[in-house]
Amino acid sequence: MVAPVRAEPLAPDAILRLEADRVVCLDQRRLPDEQVELSCRSAAEVAEAIRTLAVRGAPAIGVAAAYGYALAAARGEDVDRAAEVLLAARPTAVNLAWALREVAAAADSAERARAIHAEEVERCRRMAVHGAALLPPGARALTHCNTGALATGGVGTALGVLRAAWEERRLAHVWVDETRPLLQGARLTAWELEQAGIPFAVVVDGAAASLMAQGEVDCVVVGADRIARNGDTANKIGTYGLAVLAWHHDLPLYVVAPTSTVDPELASGAGIAIEERDGEEVTARFPARNPAFDVTPAALVSAFVTEQGVHRPPYADSLPVPARVAR
Repeated sequence: MVAPVRAEPLAPDAILRLEADRVVCLDQRRLPDEQVELSCRSAAEVAEAIRTLAVRGAPAIGVAAAYGYALAAARGEDVDRAAEVLLAARPTAVNLAWALREVAAAADSAERARAIHAEEVERCRRMAVHGAALLPPGARALTHCNTGALATGGVGTALGVLRAAWEERRLAHVWVDETRPLLQGARLTAWELEQAGIPFAVVVDGAAASLMAQGEVDCVVVGADRIARNGDTANKIGTYGLAVLAWHHDLPLYVVAPTSTVDPELASGAGIAIEERDGEEVTARFPARNPAFDVTPAALVSAFVTEQGVHRPPYADSLPVPARVAR
């Protein structure tokens, strides 16, 4: 268990920002050992930063792509080609495509990109308020991957909820899945919780079942990369397994994501493209399969939390319609 001195979350522009001739991001590949900024001077370099996980997390990917497009426009590049390159960087997170549509339709792409960033920060704040109320006093939560400031630019989605619950004295402890193969939980979520002074312990992904069986978990709180109209949810590989375990142990599974992650063009999770990453991330010695995400059926989700509130089944009726469709 770790409970250091509480610190404020990273400022949004410390994670991602657009400058006159570059997009700057905090290089998440170097954390927790080093805090190093990466400068991207073209849309292609922003796409590479996204592809190699220097910047990651669905909302943050959307912001980075918007900044990359705005940078291309400022440099007089072919913005259609820039959008294609950015869109191909990671196919599963719908925020990326949404953000690109937003900046492409704007009269001033840089202004709209910065507005998207500010909107995501506000969405995080509101999700944290709504979601914290779901946790009982003294809750011991289990979370997967990284869903904090690093993934969003704000206080986070699932991790933002946990942070708010801690501040409201509802949260007692967080179990942090290491999240194989790239350890986003063990490296990034643990680092953010340490900075926040929230008690936590990193566990191997396979320990979740035992912890639940022993009565040491009260809820599972995760983020999302794409949510279909019926509530089927793509998230970091391993989330589906947690959902099945939570269902078996009669524990609630809460999915926290902004409305920009909802994809109303998809009727169900069957249409979600799952990114397959290089097997060498798993092992350089043997053949490996490396899907980055899995899909959790809506029936296993107890509730969704967006900036608009808490959404219960049936999700086809309760999930909010993103602004891109409402307009």
